[in-house]
Amino acid sequence: MKQNKGVRLSAIPNFCAHEHWGSIDSIGSVDEGFRADVECGALPARETDLSDLLLDPYFRGCLAGSGEHPDAMARQAGAHDFRAWAARSRDDAFARLWAAIDRQRLVGVFQSIRNGVLALYNTDLADGPPPEQLDAAIAENYRRPFQWYRDVMAKAHFTHLIRPIHPEFYFREETPESAREERAFTMTLMRIDPLMELWPAECPRRRNLAAQVGVEPVDAPSWRAFIAAVFDLAAQHGVLGIKQLQAYSRTLEFLPRDDREVTFSGDLSPEQVRVFQDWVAHACCREAHAREWPHQIHVGTHNMPNSNPLPLAALAVKYPGMKIVMLHCWPYLAEAAHLAMAFPNVYIDTCWQVILNPEFYREALRMWLNYVPLHKIMCSHDATSIEMAVGASIQTRELLAEALENQAGVCGPHTKLERVALALLYNNAAGLYRRGEPLIPSCI
Repeated sequence: MKQNKGVRLSAIPNFCAHEHWGSIDSIGSVDEGFRADVECGALPARETDLSDLLLDPYFRGCLAGSGEHPDAMARQAGAHDFRAWAARSRDDAFARLWAAIDRQRLVGVFQSIRNGVLALYNTDLADGPPPEQLDAAIAENYRRPFQWYRDVMAKAHFTHLIRPIHPEFYFREETPESAREERAFTMTLMRIDPLMELWPAECPRRRNLAAQVGVEPVDAPSWRAFIAAVFDLAAQHGVLGIKQLQAYSRTLEFLPRDDREVTFSGDLSPEQVRVFQDWVAHACCREAHAREWPHQIHVGTHNMPNSNPLPLAALAVKYPGMKIVMLHCWPYLAEAAHLAMAFPNVYIDTCWQVILNPEFYREALRMWLNYVPLHKIMCSHDATSIEMAVGASIQTRELLAEALENQAGVCGPHTKLERVALALLYNNAAGLYRRGEPLIPSCI
């Protein structure tokens, strides 16, 4: 990593408070989402190779946005999908893919993958299609993915891992052995957005969750009991808090609803769905407030302008025992900064900014460092693989060093700037999620 004028951040610990490692094709998906988020100890169903890391949900989305679809390329060549094409004719498949990648070589997600692969496999994807030996090395590492994660975490100075998971994660396992291995170092936040989608009259997921917790939700009292039972299940498994990504599909204005307003199941109209989701969101926030659990909330990046965070002020006031952690925040950097500055229980995590575009992170630091209290800012990655997390971390540390150098006249010597970096990279998250002690006294 490049060092900026004396601010040395490469060995400072980093708390990974929001990650999606394992959201790749070789591990796969189930009806509820990525297997890694639903089944504890989920292992690859087949050998993992470069195409799994490269054609992850993020970069595949970048390619699709430019009109390039790797599986469609493969079908034009007479293969079922890109992986089958690469197995039949690797040189042709990767040459065609790299022609599409060339137009994306500067985007954040490709650079994050590239930097991670370069750091961990000593292969630079910027040089063009890599040799088959890279596939073999990736396959070997992912035969024991949890050991691979732990080895890389030590190398990259990652101290803790939190992943947001579906409620089913607490009772589904790949095998008892793999689940034990993952639980040994992985901490969780429970996603509550699935609970907001359990309104259809015929809903197998609601039925399965109800059977697991022993409460069938049919009306307001039983729904409250059902949500409390799901939260109890998560608590029994050491959950650290909750997370939702409703901003992908609706506004973040969750209005308080009287029980009599709510239709709890059936063929609901869009307005009835909104009322139901409002009610469930507040029921979950009451539980989080009572248990003093943090609540991570997706902000910005999609569904704009409905993903503006300003409506979260109402939740912050109503549930002061629940720390709200706004994720991503771009392009609503000023709005997020205002909330973090104005409300004691509102925080920011810059995760995904570097992966989307390093300039988003640079812009956020320029705006936030002289406005937001320093204990309110955290720096995770939101990566789909540990390779991507390593690459994002390299850029995160480099840009943070650059930003802090610009604060030298305000904060003082380099040692104090490095203590600010330690707060943003580790101490703040360790304190908020109550895991670990501050490693050195902070200057804030």
